[in-house]
Amino acid sequence: MLPLICLDVDGTLVGSAGAPSEGLWAAADRARDRGQRLTLCTARLAAGPTREWAARLDPDGWHVFHTGGARWHPGSGEVRTTPLPAEAVDRCAVAAADRGWVFEAYSWDDYVVDSDARLAREHADLLGLPFVRRRLGTLSDPVVRVQFVVPVADAPDALAAAPAGTVGSAATSPLMPGAVFVSITVEGVSKAAGVAAVAADLGVGLERVMMVGDGHNDLSAIETVGWGVAMGNADPEVVGAARFAVADVDDDGAADAIDRSALLG
Repeated sequence: MLPLICLDVDGTLVGSAGAPSEGLWAAADRARDRGQRLTLCTARLAAGPTREWAARLDPDGWHVFHTGGARWHPGSGEVRTTPLPAEAVDRCAVAAADRGWVFEAYSWDDYVVDSDARLAREHADLLGLPFVRRRLGTLSDPVVRVQFVVPVADAPDALAAAPAGTVGSAATSPLMPGAVFVSITVEGVSKAAGVAAVAADLGVGLERVMMVGDGHNDLSAIETVGWGVAMGNADPEVVGAARFAVADVDDDGAADAIDRSALLG
């Protein structure tokens, strides 16, 4: 039995229905009853339904947000973050303004977007949060991640816009086809690093960790753990790096991965 199971959100836990299925929750309950820990590992912020899903998935475990830029423990309320330098935030804001991209800035549990563009409004709806146009200076906590929300064709340019000392990663969602979410975090921050930190806290070797995902920003973690799992809807590079694949998100592939983890070790 694998002691730690890490799960991406968009395209893994959440498909076209917009929320995890009852089959997924049942599989998570079985895993916790077996004594396994479950970790949400996402580029999203710890707010709205995403925060609720993390607490339901494992109320006594660590959860990774912002592609590794923040970790939260529901039971203790402890938060650990890796903030972005202000200069990097400013440079990304300028790049977005020059290209007409939607620019979002995040603290661990809040975000701002100073745009009325369609992609900005649709993204707020995807996150299950009210759309409120806000200036960057209204965030009360340090910025841990910024994000460009761009059409697919602009994704390579958005990734290339990451300033020195930062790294870009891309994600998609079945709820916003045609859009790519390009996250910028401090260099060294990644889902792989976030998963490694959770495993270290638990005293678990990475060879006994499962990571289930579908997109570019899941790749580092899938390559790092002993049991990388690709969803049926995963990008080809993720499928190539995974140890095995499961069904599509809308066919409860993640629930199958959780159940299979009980037989692995």
